[in-house]
Amino acid sequence: MTATVERETIAPLANDEGARVRLELRHASRWYGNVVAVNDVSCTLSAGITGVLGPNGAGKSTVLNMMAGLLSPSAGDVLLDGKPTAGRPDVYRTLALVPEREAVHAFLTGYEFVRMSARLQQLPDVDAATARAIALVDMESAQHRRVGTYSKGMRQRIKIAGALVHDPQVLLLDEPFNGMDPRQRLHMMDVMRELASRGRTVVISSHILEELNDLATNVLVMVSGRLAASGHFREIRKLMTDRPHTFTIHSSDDRALAAALLSDKSVFGVELTAAGIVLRTADRGALTRHLPRTAKAAGIRLLEIRPTDESLESVFSYLIER
Repeated sequence: MTATVERETIAPLANDEGARVRLELRHASRWYGNVVAVNDVSCTLSAGITGVLGPNGAGKSTVLNMMAGLLSPSAGDVLLDGKPTAGRPDVYRTLALVPEREAVHAFLTGYEFVRMSARLQQLPDVDAATARAIALVDMESAQHRRVGTYSKGMRQRIKIAGALVHDPQVLLLDEPFNGMDPRQRLHMMDVMRELASRGRTVVISSHILEELNDLATNVLVMVSGRLAASGHFREIRKLMTDRPHTFTIHSSDDRALAAALLSDKSVFGVELTAAGIVLRTADRGALTRHLPRTAKAAGIRLLEIRPTDESLESVFSYLIER
């Protein structure tokens, strides 16, 4: 049986006008003592959805915190419309950050939390802004429950509501989909698209490439604090898919299979080791098609085929080494 999920209509934003803003990093670095968290990152972001992609510890959160002005760059500049984000409380009229860490007091209800954000922004109609933001993230039915009773996905959504209450031009989201079920993710993705279509700048950090599929048009790839690659989602995906791949293969006759595989055009490296055959290919698809045929033709049984370089760290590090 196939399950279908209907996407809900997203409520319109209160303010659809407003000038579009420009968020810029110029050779921005951030270090803590001898530890370099972000190293010489330069990029320019404007209206639309940008994904910041990278493994854990790559510097994604540090970049978002510098964009939000919560951290000053140790070197270089982080600018919003040509002015530094750090040390300027007025920047939060234009910008909002949803951190990955929990940032909501458990004793507050969802409504109280969002309304507090609206009051801090000194909005002219606090109640209307609160209601609009809660409806935008589909939390009306749970708005009067205490946040301590919320699931992880619900806490994420109420945090986003608090960030959206003043309709910011720039929304920074650190791993926003953690804990959300498929229906909630679809709804929040529609919210992000709606914001982007109205000229907002949305920046989403993630360590999962597929999470940004069909959502972010522009992607920044972070590895070890450096900007390893940037461009359209399709370009980044192609870079990752077309990289060399390494497999460990064990068969009934490794020596004979290694010799047979040397004639395969998709293979550019074969090494016979105690663990089996270590094989390198630039065309994973071709290898998976040809390997069974080659083994069958030689009368060899395949016992194990294991990718040895599929960790997030190895995938992203390839982009650094290019």
